[in-house]
Amino acid sequence: MFDPAIKGIATALAAVPGVDAVVLGGSRARGDAGPGSDYDLGLYFHSQSPFLVQDLARAISPFVDPGSGTSLTPIGEWGPRIVGGGWLTVGGMPVDLLYRCVEDVEATIDDALHGIVQVDYQPGHPHGFVSTIWLAEIHHCKPIFDANGSIDKLKQRLDPYPRALGLALVEQFQWEITFAAGNAAKAIGRNDRSYIAGSIFRALACMAQVICAMNGMYVMNEKGAMRLAASLPVTPAELADRIDMVWNGFASGDHDGSLRILNRLAHEVAQLVEAWRSKG
Repeated sequence: MFDPAIKGIATALAAVPGVDAVVLGGSRARGDAGPGSDYDLGLYFHSQSPFLVQDLARAISPFVDPGSGTSLTPIGEWGPRIVGGGWLTVGGMPVDLLYRCVEDVEATIDDALHGIVQVDYQPGHPHGFVSTIWLAEIHHCKPIFDANGSIDKLKQRLDPYPRALGLALVEQFQWEITFAAGNAAKAIGRNDRSYIAGSIFRALACMAQVICAMNGMYVMNEKGAMRLAASLPVTPAELADRIDMVWNGFASGDHDGSLRILNRLAHEVAQLVEAWRSKG
């Protein structure tokens, strides 16, 4: 199931004091990785007994390709949501490490089960870091080492997909689809293409959140979110093709035509939401 080189470094990481679990995440865990996709390894720790970065560095040093360099951050250096991690090359493969605190993830799941969703500014996440990304990480990840069952317990809390979370995500993001499209329209007269493009992206990212929520699908991040939304049962017809039409219209300068398609999609999503809500 796991590449031998990845299993080797994961075994070494699992032996580091303070590492509670090691999981395979990202596209490799979801099953939609390409040939050049990174390996994402999540390192989970408890708040009262975190690992030391120097211990991680010693554990991984025999596995890192010579001359490739190793970059590891302290816990918390990448902010409260990304937390920390590092970039490595192991057996010619790019490997990303990401730190996660078990108690913080538990608290985020508690909030989500009660319909509380938080969005934080975060470089690398142009739509913001939606707190439910942590839920998606747990849901999709493949545990390599989980001796204390921490990941398994968290996974059990997310199945089935909580209705309260779906309602909260729809409430949080549906209104912004038309709002962002309206902002884009106001910028046409100034030919402010950067603002128009950003507003279209915001509208589509919000649309993806709403569609995935109705389908009970956890969203990992913005990358591939619209492709995922287009593949789900409850979604506007020919969504992927119509999104291409939105961007093709923008690229050709037909901003009005692009936004007509976007607003039509917003209307269809609203109809789907109404039907979904009525089913309870």
